Amino acid sequence: MSALAERRDLSTEETGWAVRETVAGRAPAVALAGFLAALRVKGETVEELFGVVEALLAAAIPVRVDRPCHDIAGTGGDGTGAMNLSTLAAIVAAGAGCTVVKHGGRAASSQTAGSADLIEALGLPLANSAEPCRGAGAGRFRYLFAPEVNPGLRHAVDARRGLGIPTIFNLAAPLINPARPEHPVIGVADAGRVRMLAETLQRLGRRGLVVHGHDGLDKLTTTDVSEVWIVREDSLQQLVFDPTALGLPRAGPTDLRGATAAENAERARAVLSGRRGPLRDAVVLNAAAVIVAGDVTRTDFETRLEGGIRQAEEAIDRGSAAAVLDDTREDRVRRDRQAGEVSP
Repeated sequence: MSALAERRDLSTEETGWAVRETVAGRAPAVALAGFLAALRVKGETVEELFGVVEALLAAAIPVRVDRPCHDIAGTGGDGTGAMNLSTLAAIVAAGAGCTVVKHGGRAASSQTAGSADLIEALGLPLANSAEPCRGAGAGRFRYLFAPEVNPGLRHAVDARRGLGIPTIFNLAAPLINPARPEHPVIGVADAGRVRMLAETLQRLGRRGLVVHGHDGLDKLTTTDVSEVWIVREDSLQQLVFDPTALGLPRAGPTDLRGATAAENAERARAVLSGRRGPLRDAVVLNAAAVIVAGDVTRTDFETRLEGGIRQAEEAIDRGSAAAVLDDTREDRVRRDRQAGEVSP
């Protein structure tokens, strides 16, 4: 704390130690709140964030995946009240053939229901992390409930709730999926921290995209342009993307707004059933980002993304995106039945 009081940056080892103390339940809430607030005021660094992410991944419950997988998740805190675009985009990308292991939780400070609330309203299971995620059939999509797979973070709830501001844990959240997706799409609400997330993702050895909507959305937006960082092992490439360049109409400020879990689920089913409009446009755009995240460059970004949009639209229109819901529910019933057959 003395270093932070003097506005000195911490090392990866120092922030990692603080996280290990936290997840072990040894950090008093008052001390943790002070630590998080001081980091926020000073401004977090890549070294500090990397230390937090590494420690949280080490403390997470392991998840087995039998092939490269994708995820799309954001830092939250964008204040837009937008619908759960990442969750719907993940389902559509799975319908297009990607193996997607989505990591998320319930709404904390959001004005609308969180991703886990939507998943439950759609009748999908919050997956048991011990189950292997196989990349075929129903295994194309799996939702990991963050409190189950990152249980140590429960010790930080009181401190974070008491502060009421975004902290380094919010920045770490989209990076701590224990399935360790090779090709993630990371959304960042804070324009000043986009590059930091891109550099941290690179240090983790991942190939993916880090995005920020200029309207504040922690996704690719259709109401404005978006900042995009293409992350590769040996390079970071930045660009500004305008969805109208690919024929997507500009959405209005309220077109993407979400509501309760039940209302969001109703709108999600409508999109998956083929209803067109601004919500579908935003969903297929972000699903396309998931599809191309692992194999795109600055020079071919728009061309590849356009192809990804076509794949996402086809997944909806031929019914394979909607089928992901049924397949995932049936897969859970089958697993539960098998578990019952082998239990003593």
